[in-house]
Amino acid sequence: MNAGFRVVEVQDYAAALPALRAVREAVFVQEQQVPAELEHDLAGDPLCRHVLALDADDRPIGTGRLTPERRIGRLAVLAPWRGRGVGEALLEALIARAKALGWRRVSLHAQTPTVGFYARHGFLPHGPRFLEAGIEHQDMQRQLDAPNPVEDAEGALAALIGAAAGARRELSIYSRELDPGLLDRPEALAALRRLATAGGRSRILLQDPQTPQRSLAPLLSLAQRLPSGFEFRAIEEPVDLDYPSAFVVNDRDGWYFRPLGHRYDGEARIDGGARARQLRAQFLPVWERARPCSEFRALGI
Repeated sequence: MNAGFRVVEVQDYAAALPALRAVREAVFVQEQQVPAELEHDLAGDPLCRHVLALDADDRPIGTGRLTPERRIGRLAVLAPWRGRGVGEALLEALIARAKALGWRRVSLHAQTPTVGFYARHGFLPHGPRFLEAGIEHQDMQRQLDAPNPVEDAEGALAALIGAAAGARRELSIYSRELDPGLLDRPEALAALRRLATAGGRSRILLQDPQTPQRSLAPLLSLAQRLPSGFEFRAIEEPVDLDYPSAFVVNDRDGWYFRPLGHRYDGEARIDGGARARQLRAQFLPVWERARPCSEFRALGI
């Protein structure tokens, strides 16, 4: 596949069981101390569709499965292979299989440190966090053929992370006053920092640039440290100031749209090309009419 590994679909569960167990026992049982009887899932495992990541010598290094309940689970990568794209490849293979099966939605239980990973792939949190096998988890869901509903601040954060992660070179943000409670979250700042340090740029339109300046919004400090990665403009035209909505759209197919800019609820999708094109076309003329935020120059932006 790339980077010295490949992902294959398991055709013979019984034959693949030792390879599946080798990865899952190393990660879940030995590393995370999940009881072996819970991890093995003797009744459910044979009913699932499994994928394996194999290294160049065909040794198992990662696993994942789709359950009959249309849930992704048992996604695991051996420690030496983490950070090398194995988890992403496994997840993409499972999503592709779910689409091929005609599934309209998939869900998963994400361990809380991995919520950002799944958000980058279009999954949004649903409901409160909970304990499973003694480990805190978050239910996450993704619509495969429609926009995903965003209902609260955690969903908004995940939607923003997904749009930022999907940007090739540019992210466009239409905001009222730099969205306190969203664009000042550490996870949001980290997502925008990743884009900037990778050579990308965030263009940010503001209806009210004075409020974030007075409040010393953390994003302004980040932009000061990475000036080539951020550009701010202030909206002045009355028709533009009357616009009630807010949105984030990248230069590929990802977007997050809020009908009312002071609320979090809306819709998001990382692979909605037509709507992304509409939002980019809506953003550009307002950007051209807006003025550079000269009041930020004292901050070095």
